[in-house]
Amino acid sequence: MSVDRTLQPISPAKRAIAVPRARSGLAGGRVLLALSLLTALLVGVPVMGVLSSLFAGAQSVGTFSHLWSTVLPEYLFNTAAIGLIVLLLAAVLGIGCSWLVAVFEFPGRRWLEWALVLPLAMPAYVVAYAYTDFLQFSGPVQSALREQFGWQAGQYWFPEIRSVGGAGLLFALVLYPYVYLLTRNAFLERSPRLWDAARTLGRGPWGIFFSVSLPLARPAAVAGLALVLMETLADYGAVAYFGVPTLTAGIYKSWYAFSDRTAAAQIAAVLMIFVAVLMLLEQKSRGRARYYSAGGRAVTHVRRRLQGGAAFASVLFCSVPLVFGFILPLAILLRLLLREEALEASSRYAGWLVNTVVAATVTSLCAVLICIVLAYAARVLRSPVQGACNRIVSMGYAIPGAVIAVGILIPLSRIDNWSSDHGWRLGLAGSVIALVYAYLVRFLAVAYQSVQAGLVKITPSMDASARSLGHGLLSMLMRVHTPLLWRSVLSAALLVFVDVVKELPATLTVRPFNFDTLAVVTYQLAADERLAEAALPALTIVLIAFVPVLLLARAIAAGRDRQ
Repeated sequence: MSVDRTLQPISPAKRAIAVPRARSGLAGGRVLLALSLLTALLVGVPVMGVLSSLFAGAQSVGTFSHLWSTVLPEYLFNTAAIGLIVLLLAAVLGIGCSWLVAVFEFPGRRWLEWALVLPLAMPAYVVAYAYTDFLQFSGPVQSALREQFGWQAGQYWFPEIRSVGGAGLLFALVLYPYVYLLTRNAFLERSPRLWDAARTLGRGPWGIFFSVSLPLARPAAVAGLALVLMETLADYGAVAYFGVPTLTAGIYKSWYAFSDRTAAAQIAAVLMIFVAVLMLLEQKSRGRARYYSAGGRAVTHVRRRLQGGAAFASVLFCSVPLVFGFILPLAILLRLLLREEALEASSRYAGWLVNTVVAATVTSLCAVLICIVLAYAARVLRSPVQGACNRIVSMGYAIPGAVIAVGILIPLSRIDNWSSDHGWRLGLAGSVIALVYAYLVRFLAVAYQSVQAGLVKITPSMDASARSLGHGLLSMLMRVHTPLLWRSVLSAALLVFVDVVKELPATLTVRPFNFDTLAVVTYQLAADERLAEAALPALTIVLIAFVPVLLLARAIAAGRDRQ
């Protein structure tokens, strides 16, 4: 008979210290709460630093008035226009594709069901570089049109990819999987009895979609669209390369081109308030509506088979975002990489790769350790203070990287100036420490959600059993929770690693001198119109991001037969 040695009673020799150990649980809880408060403070410092710029004296008020009378209206209009385009297109693509693969059976559905996730591996700025080379005047598309029809420059019209509409389209193509993943699960989890009841009332497939399925899937759709909007507002590389003045581009321009930190901080504050207002409006629009699913997974859902034109239209609709969001950009990058001049960048490629991997690895390890503490504290303490700390930590993902960078550099620069006045040279601003700090503020929420999801699955009875055997908080964490959390911890580390590899705005602003990452080099080479040389680091970013996305796609494929 095998014996589970995970939890063992305390020996008689150690039983005497069982009561002190139990009492030490209170002290351990205080330590966890103190660490949570410290983490929340560190995450909140950039936010407070940015917001304080709006009220930091008459000079700041004058700067803000000047910005409002000159560039802020244009920044706000372009940001809102791109956000609206992305939300509409991502909603159509994400909800439409998820509805088709969840409800209907058509040729290629099983393959498309997981392949539709692949555009997540494509950073928006990489897709922007690829399509610019493909669609510009000297690119293969316009060159082929001129050769075929004998056109000359100025004799034909061709849509401009470097525009507000072009930026919105590209963002939607690479970000719609956020909506697709969440709404697909929502459609699958709804009870088929609801659809059967709607059919008895004479509703067809589209009537059921608009009157039953879509309203019930609204929370999932809104959550996915919120992620899409956050990623859109956080982007700098694509809009800067397209030359579209947005709030994020304005922050970087004010900081570096004009060396005006006050203006950069105030634009960052406007962007943060813009995000907060949008989230508040969505919550208000929901009102008192609540969305529940009762026993829907107990009944197997039978997909309706499509044939003829309906099947062809479904395959075409689901293939369009996959082709234009992943397959075609990947093919363009490979074409650029095969050019002879692309090899010139390879001599320093190893250094860029090492910097990227080191920064991403350090950040992911720190993020996982911090989030284990936060999630564990939320489990054992259950206090309002602890809950508030975790909410503060979770809001970092909603803050664009450029805002975080400005919010971090302002206090770190003041600390450096103060230390310099007292004969010390800390050099925190513009250091690897500051860069990792910015990454952690931005991506702690990603790791926390993954770890928290894994911890919730562990039944509280295991905690009670461990405590009854005299194990304290640390012992319970190491011997009970950690062995059960390794999959969630690995997923959290992997997600943070990929996000750091793709992050551009914070890296551009905070990185030390001569510390270039793959994302930075890709942006710099593309900005110099050296697209062939930018193909190598860009393709490397895609390949690194492709690994976890492929694992996610395989998980979808493995679970589809159970839906």
